[in-house]
Amino acid sequence: MASDVSKSAYTNVIDLTSEAQKERRRDEIGELREPDPPLDEMTVADLSGDMEQAVYAAGWSELMDVQRKAIPYVLEGRDLIVQSQTGSGKTGAFLLPLFDLVNPDKKEQQVLILTPTRELARQIHEEFEQMKIATPHTNRMEAVLIYGGVGYQPQIDGLKNGAQVVIGTPGRILDHIKKNNFDASTLRMLVLDEADEMLSMGFYPDMKDIVEHVPEDRVSYMYSATMPPKVRSVAREFLDDPGFLSLSTDKVSVEENEYRYYLVNPMDKDRVLAKLLELEEPETALIFANTKREVSYLHKFLANKGYDVDEMSGDLSQRKREKALDRLRDGDTRLLVATDVAARGIDVSDLSHVFIYDVPQDHEYIIHRSGRTARAGEEGTTIVLSTHEDEYELKRMASTYDIDLEKAELPEDPHSEARELLEERYAEIDSSPNGVEQSVEDFVPLVQELSEDRPELLASVVRELYAQAKQKDEETK
Repeated sequence: MASDVSKSAYTNVIDLTSEAQKERRRDEIGELREPDPPLDEMTVADLSGDMEQAVYAAGWSELMDVQRKAIPYVLEGRDLIVQSQTGSGKTGAFLLPLFDLVNPDKKEQQVLILTPTRELARQIHEEFEQMKIATPHTNRMEAVLIYGGVGYQPQIDGLKNGAQVVIGTPGRILDHIKKNNFDASTLRMLVLDEADEMLSMGFYPDMKDIVEHVPEDRVSYMYSATMPPKVRSVAREFLDDPGFLSLSTDKVSVEENEYRYYLVNPMDKDRVLAKLLELEEPETALIFANTKREVSYLHKFLANKGYDVDEMSGDLSQRKREKALDRLRDGDTRLLVATDVAARGIDVSDLSHVFIYDVPQDHEYIIHRSGRTARAGEEGTTIVLSTHEDEYELKRMASTYDIDLEKAELPEDPHSEARELLEERYAEIDSSPNGVEQSVEDFVPLVQELSEDRPELLASVVRELYAQAKQKDEETK
């Protein structure tokens, strides 16, 4: 009997030790736990009048999944980490509760929303302003937008006038704090939006410095499409025993997004892109390249082909970048070529396509880039141009994020032979052959006119030229 008791006690010790080891291991790897106790989801009918009006003002008839699940924890004031796919409506998950939690009678900063990019800060601010239109009780609640690249005075005025909500990027926010323009001691809520991106952009020192100025008794929230170990670690540092609400642990890609990739020769990528644009006929599309130089080249290349195209990269001033986004949203521009500065904060409801011209070097960016389309349940298409050298990494990205990536073949061009022969013929033609005074360029307006008014006449001329070029080609073989 004693032996059995000793054995039982020994087993219990082993079990306790094992649990302690598991617990320590979870701490080491930054494992996150679901909220405890869990809260029931909310619907629009469960919201206060102001929040309900804000929902309708935003253009929604019901709450999105991330909003239904996250809002109850925000309203209860419990620190929370939310992992949710890009375009799922997580901005609304932290903006809507503000219409209940912020006191509009107190003219002081109460909420700080940190974002990685100016574009995302601007988009959040616009969404907030749209929501508050229909909320008379909280219409006195103000938000100030703070980021670099623009003047200080309007931002200083907004802070001094007591804007309750501050939305901005870490660098400029910290700048205002250090210059005593922004008293962070009155803050009661901190939101870290797209935290993974802020860390990958090197904002951790600024984030850490900002948090040191924010009261410890605040509530804190972290939202992100991906949750790599470095983000988990920062979450445990900045948040107080947060619950982890994951709506996309196994699949962070947007399910309504169709993914295809084409294997291309590096020297043919621009022509293949132009061909795909012709075949896909996107209503509006983003084209992502890895470098500012590539963006500039593609902008000129596509503009020369007659496309309504704009560019956006770090070389442009903030005002030009904002104008480029406005033209895209308003439908004045069909295509926008951009570096990853545009991977966050672009919210265009009818963006039908994303073209990834260069496979991203950071695996997470395939999600951030493709997430610009298929937003809020809409359908979208992501097309990747991959070289043979990049194909292995592209497949690793797809495997990591459970992306159903289809390899596609470019359709045969029935006019490829004719086009090639005619281009050879064009290269041989002298600018003023057989005593003709006009150059080739002089006839371009006529050809453009014929292509619209009399395409059959132009086609007959092309057929004759093609026949002559083909005969000459056969004679030389």
